[in-house]
Amino acid sequence: MSIYLKDPQARIDYAIDWNPGFLAGASIAESAWSVSPEEPGGVEVDTASMLGVKTIAVLAGGVAGQVYRIANRVTLSDGRIDERSIVLRAEHR
Repeated sequence: MSIYLKDPQARIDYAIDWNPGFLAGASIAESAWSVSPEEPGGVEVDTASMLGVKTIAVLAGGVAGQVYRIANRVTLSDGRIDERSIVLRAEHR
């Protein structure tokens, strides 16, 4: 598993690519992002969007030294549900 670094002052895009082979002809109907742990000054999802088979979250904030799990849960047009996540460490860069 990879750990991505994010400066607490940065506001930057992170994306998950749900490749067409996984989708098997379906499309992404819904996408929801969550951050764990939730804490004052912690990483927050500023905005979220979809572009083709990619789901994108603009993340802001973070407490230096803290590790966060950013999860993206999608519902596909055929009713299947899946979730993928990334791990971020907030660090002054």
